[in-house]
Amino acid sequence: MNPNPSRMAGKPDNSPALFTDLYQLTMAEAYWRSGVTAEATFSLFIRTHPPDRGYFVAAGIEDALDRLQDVRFPQEDVDYLRSTGSFGPDFLDFLSGVRFTGSVRGMREGSIFFADEPVIEVTAPVIEGQIVETGLINLINLHCILASKAARVVAAARGREVVDFSARRTQGAEAADVMARVGYMAGYAGTSNVLAGKRHGIPTFGTMAHSFVTSFGSETEAFRAYAETFPEATTLLVDTYDTLSGVRNAITVAGEMAKMGHSLRAVRLDSGDLLGLAKKARRLLDEAGLGEVRILASGSLDEFAIDDLLTAGAPIDGFGVGTKVGVSADAPWTDCVYKLAEYGGRPTLKLSHGKSNLPGPKQVYRSRGGGGSYSGDVIAAADEPAPEGCEPLLHGLMADGRRTSEPSSLAELRSRFAREFAALPGRYGKIRSPARYEVTVSPKLDRLGRSLAAAVSGRVSRAAPMQG
Repeated sequence: MNPNPSRMAGKPDNSPALFTDLYQLTMAEAYWRSGVTAEATFSLFIRTHPPDRGYFVAAGIEDALDRLQDVRFPQEDVDYLRSTGSFGPDFLDFLSGVRFTGSVRGMREGSIFFADEPVIEVTAPVIEGQIVETGLINLINLHCILASKAARVVAAARGREVVDFSARRTQGAEAADVMARVGYMAGYAGTSNVLAGKRHGIPTFGTMAHSFVTSFGSETEAFRAYAETFPEATTLLVDTYDTLSGVRNAITVAGEMAKMGHSLRAVRLDSGDLLGLAKKARRLLDEAGLGEVRILASGSLDEFAIDDLLTAGAPIDGFGVGTKVGVSADAPWTDCVYKLAEYGGRPTLKLSHGKSNLPGPKQVYRSRGGGGSYSGDVIAAADEPAPEGCEPLLHGLMADGRRTSEPSSLAELRSRFAREFAALPGRYGKIRSPARYEVTVSPKLDRLGRSLAAAVSGRVSRAAPMQG
């Protein structure tokens, strides 16, 4: 029996602190009992680029700051933890007073970043910094995956309109909301998701489903009913039965609309050979004197399909993207991690094979070439001065557990992304086999990492038992 009826009703608890892995809390108690409670710095970054990815888009940072401000353990959460029998009562008393009191430095949302570069760094008492790990990775990983996918779709569309159609296929309502928001930030014209439109002020778009067409006695009758209802915003889905017959029926209705002083806006293709059908539909529309009627396409599209269609000369004016983009089908996860970089003023690092990290608080400096285009990044120690002509990418976002500035509007994020993406040289933004952008480690940080690695390896060797 489920002890929480709200879960049965599909209403998740809003407990930012309790959304964590159990070991974060067991470690927290062990830290507390051991007196290991000093300030620590954690770095969140993505280790590698998925195939065909040359960059990432920083996203989810605004939401992460809001979530950190809300971290606390209300009595009902403490009571639940007590019911598990896993924690001491004195620790639970301590936990009931925990708030996030730390600071955050990070990239600004809408920025472009690359593998190994810290997106955010959290500095806080180690228990506070530890228990927020799960939520931060979950949130920033999802936002960055979907924002990066959306950016690639916008680039592939080459200035043509893109609309988010993904809500019905994303992994949950939260992901649908994220996709609509970051898609608009990355340059989408809007979304079909009405709730996201309300929440974020995103333009909403929609036409009709095949069920609408099949509910009428004929396709023409269905088109006519829609046009009469929405004479200023008529887009007709033409592939329910036979696409080219559907285009001809749309032309008939367009003629009727013209007599009433209205115009058909577009036809939408949703299946079949989109390249061949778009060319034939364009010819039929043009021959009917409907050159202003746009052709939209949808149906299992992503940046690869869109790039192929436009490279082949498809006369498509806009795209609705759903499933493959909303779940980032070709790269649905990243190796997004959150690693301790400093404890009690002492830099730390991990030496696991393939999973090592750079020690200490860090800064990322970016240099730009002619016209402001990116020319290389340097990951440096946080206290290193900027190399000549470089700009820091990590900024103070939170202090003493509170945001240091008001959230940026979605319009501001959209402008920032457009500006930054325009500065990314094209070879790094290619849809297939992009070049690798140069990210180096500063000599100072490299020396620190090497010396720490040698010291740790020496301690491990001395502690190893004798063999034989």
